Amino acid sequence: MFKNPAQTAYQHISDTIGKLPLIGRLFGGQASGASFFTAGIVLAVMITPIVTAISREVLATVAQDDKNAALAMGATRWEMLRVAVFPRARSGLVGAVMLGLGRALGETIAVALVIGSSHQITSHLFKPGDSMAAVIAHEWGEGQSDPTHLAALIGLAVLLFAFTIVINVAARAIANRGAHTGANA
Repeated sequence: MFKNPAQTAYQHISDTIGKLPLIGRLFGGQASGASFFTAGIVLAVMITPIVTAISREVLATVAQDDKNAALAMGATRWEMLRVAVFPRARSGLVGAVMLGLGRALGETIAVALVIGSSHQITSHLFKPGDSMAAVIAHEWGEGQSDPTHLAALIGLAVLLFAFTIVINVAARAIANRGAHTGANA
């Protein structure tokens, strides 16, 4: 019998960490390879190039004179990054992370393939589940024959859109706050 390596690793983590008092509800119990945790890993791998590329470009926009001035004042490389680079690049770095988060939130197919498509609500990270985008993708064909089901799917899409707007507004507020703080530093 073939044992899924992810399921074996998840079961080991579940058996080990699941016994801890506070986080046992997230990790304890029977584990599955198709799970929220697998979907999280896939999304993390998918958004890493976007966040990295944008962050690299943001960090490259900090003036070399600012970096040289900090070094000339006797700052170490790490102090130069902390004092001269990060305050000026903070809003761009937050924007990069929020853009990656927005991409992860709207991802449909990759999540639909690895999350397990289970309609049961659970707090267990190693159990199958569903995301809003995956539910819409999986059930759109069924919704065409039932107007109530179609209305529920459209309502779910509107809710997903509202979450995206809230995340974008929060990102804008954080980026603007960071820009004002960086300008005052």
